Amino acid sequence: MNEQQPWITWEESGAPQRARWRSESQAVPAALLPVDDTLTANVAFRLASEGSGLLWRGDFQNGRQLLQALGRRVDKPPRVGAQAPAPARAGAASLARDAFMRHREAQARRAGLLGRVLVKFEPDHTIALRRAPDVRAALAEAWGAPDGTPSVASLRELQGLIGAHEWRKKGVDVPALGDRIHPWFGVFSPLRGEYLGLVAQAPLPTLAPGAQSLAFDIGTGTGVIAALLARRGVAQVIATDLDPRAVACATENLARLGVGKQVRVVAADMFPDGRAALIVCNPPWVPTPANAAIERAVYDPGSAMLRAFLDGLAAHLAPGGEGWLVMSDLAEHLGLRTRDEMLAWIAGAGLRVVARHDTRPTHPKAGDASDPLYAARSKEVTSLWRLGAA
Repeated sequence: MNEQQPWITWEESGAPQRARWRSESQAVPAALLPVDDTLTANVAFRLASEGSGLLWRGDFQNGRQLLQALGRRVDKPPRVGAQAPAPARAGAASLARDAFMRHREAQARRAGLLGRVLVKFEPDHTIALRRAPDVRAALAEAWGAPDGTPSVASLRELQGLIGAHEWRKKGVDVPALGDRIHPWFGVFSPLRGEYLGLVAQAPLPTLAPGAQSLAFDIGTGTGVIAALLARRGVAQVIATDLDPRAVACATENLARLGVGKQVRVVAADMFPDGRAALIVCNPPWVPTPANAAIERAVYDPGSAMLRAFLDGLAAHLAPGGEGWLVMSDLAEHLGLRTRDEMLAWIAGAGLRVVARHDTRPTHPKAGDASDPLYAARSKEVTSLWRLGAA
């Protein structure tokens, strides 16, 4: 039993009830109301908007339909004139930043409201609702083995667990690797192939014979970059990550790909001990707080991981070695960071730019004019910065 997980309590059929609260992004709701198929979407929307948790007791598939109906109400465009006008003479960067912040606020509100439709899980991780699926395998991967206590989680988060289970089972095709990577729940999936193509094609640093036998992969996640380096002939790779799930996920992937003997995965915050001829890092690209745990692979408040990598790189590079920083410039187009700031951080860390390799993203949102951030995404460039000691 994990005592760190809070309890949620409610009354049902005149008796007090108690279960573990399971969420990696949401607080326990202040009130919990058992509801069923008689609840209308409009009433559900009002109750959820007021902060109540709705414990679904009806048909499971009807609960999914209720969640979809709530999503449509959340996504309904605001009335004409309801949105505050942009400040006069605001610069392009300020306008982009304001649009991004509004988008993030809308995302957080949507996630919070939809996350208030809840489901109870029995002590064996089954769901005692009509037409409920068997989710025991998905829950075991995310939560571990059943601990003998009932649990409550949001239906929306359950859908994420089921999706993560399918991704883990099927894997993600990585053309640059010529193989598949199997992400675990809570470990960011390598769906954007353009940055992996850069890692697969950039020239490895040329050093004295034997000196380029070691590379570090900082923040390895699924282990995909470490696998690419091993497939490119790097004799030994040390891959680090602070998240226990990522360490286990990367270890499993690397063994499956047949490079487990070349790559050692260690639990570490940033750099391992020693120096390497090549040090690669793909930090989160957007310097704002995450709304949920999984978003930490995308959002890096204050550019903390980026700056930690730059500040520690020179001390861990072998003479003549290179650090490869894989970054999108989306934050620049959103007005969240400037190119001059990043160049100043590079120089301030005692580094120089050896070369830079650029590519355009190919993911669907890059060409979706209906996306709220299309103006910034349409200009986005992903780069591999090759850095050396100054």
